[in-house]
Amino acid sequence: MSNKIRWGVIGSGGIARRRTIPEGIAKANNATLSTVFDKDPKANAEVANQFGATPAASLRELLTESIDAVYVATPAHVHYDHVKACAEAGKPVLCEKPLGMTVAQAQEMIAMCGRSGIQLGCAFMMRFVAQHREALQLIQQGRLGQPVYARAQLSCWYPPIEKAWRQDPATGGGGSLMDMGGHCIDLLEMFFGNVAKVSCFIGNTIHGYRSEDSAVATLFFENGALATVDTFFCIPDAGSKNVLELYGSQGSILAQGTIGQGPAGRMIAFLEGDDRAYDAQQARAADQGVVIDPEPVNTYQAEIEDFSRAILEDRQPLIGSELGLRSQKVLTACYESARSGKAVEVV
Repeated sequence: MSNKIRWGVIGSGGIARRRTIPEGIAKANNATLSTVFDKDPKANAEVANQFGATPAASLRELLTESIDAVYVATPAHVHYDHVKACAEAGKPVLCEKPLGMTVAQAQEMIAMCGRSGIQLGCAFMMRFVAQHREALQLIQQGRLGQPVYARAQLSCWYPPIEKAWRQDPATGGGGSLMDMGGHCIDLLEMFFGNVAKVSCFIGNTIHGYRSEDSAVATLFFENGALATVDTFFCIPDAGSKNVLELYGSQGSILAQGTIGQGPAGRMIAFLEGDDRAYDAQQARAADQGVVIDPEPVNTYQAEIEDFSRAILEDRQPLIGSELGLRSQKVLTACYESARSGKAVEVV
């Protein structure tokens, strides 16, 4: 194997064409795009021509090509089948979230790849945002104090579109909660640790498709902290600021625009020591914050480079399959809570 991983892509349209191929595989210093496959032959030929790849006529053809890794960017309901095919072919695979449609499918996908001795990753690329990593370092250093509360928001305008797989739970697993809330929950668990219990409400506030267009989840963490995740398919893009708020006993870290597909937003830390006395005036100075502004990182490039290094170094990727399984467990509890109207433990 050379020092560059040769990538194949299953599902070359959509996010692969918009983001992961041009920003990730094409720009990664240890990767190159080799072969692409999509069920739409015309779109696949266009992607292949655009990025200098070989268009495969079938999944089998792609997996018999000389590739070292596969990126799966197909609709959620076929993730299991495509990861299974990669495992049987002995090809390490980076799968878009969700990892399968159920907890059981995620567990089987992990087991299959384990038996084949290949890496399996789940594409929670927002963990690579430079500001998120800086915030995590501050929390790990104890600068935030004891975690108290967090909020993560990710919304967009997603009107009814014919055959849109995210708008039908049979093909997407769910709507705004599954598609965008999964990212938010994953980030909050990165910052505050495992969620122990959830309480969730979902509905269709504006759009009439089968998946929910509205979701709010309350998270109860094992360390005692609380959080809310709000995610909607029915708020205009410009109206949603994709807020991230992290509060602790020694201050807060507040951000806008760091959650999403872009490389950076704005983040400010308001941190104090642990020797404060009670202030009856509850004074709040407007200029005490410290801007967290590290060099931006393209998250798609970062996830491809890390997965490629994992193959070259024979190790697990930083965002491994266990995070995909964990996400499925929390989301399953959220949907059960929404159905039952009760708080549900994450098991």
